[in-house]
Amino acid sequence: MNTPDTAARVVSIHLHAAESGAPLQSVLSVEAIADKGLVGDRRYFGRKSRRTGGPSRRQVTLIEREVLQRHAATLGLPPFAPGEARSNFETEGIDLSQLVGRELQIGTTRLAIVEHREPCAKMDALAPGLRTLMTPPCQGVIAIVLQSGTVSVGDSIHGPTK
Repeated sequence: MNTPDTAARVVSIHLHAAESGAPLQSVLSVEAIADKGLVGDRRYFGRKSRRTGGPSRRQVTLIEREVLQRHAATLGLPPFAPGEARSNFETEGIDLSQLVGRELQIGTTRLAIVEHREPCAKMDALAPGLRTLMTPPCQGVIAIVLQSGTVSVGDSIHGPTK
């Protein structure tokens, strides 16, 4: 997960606008609400599942900065700017792909990692070939909020549990 030299932590936080494809807004901290997602994430907060009618499983997305930097280098590009890969939390010092089915504590919030994130066509719009590089396990994860709380840039990531 992390080495003695690096603690797992949140390095940037981003919120979606209501309109699909609009740039994400960077924030320093965000309130997470159990079964709803991130306050201010206008596209996904409180969204319901079309299949079940219950809370959507897409409440929070996370991706490792190390993975994004590796993808940029593979494509011969400078590093992607924070938020360009359209994830809510960008992290460092943790391998998120190994945590599906596990729980994490970030700030005062508890998340359950429920599945790998499916890269969309917006990734190829950012950089041709990026979507192909973002196949499991190199694309980030989707989580649900189990316990309401606050997450801030710089917060340590603790876990996994279960």
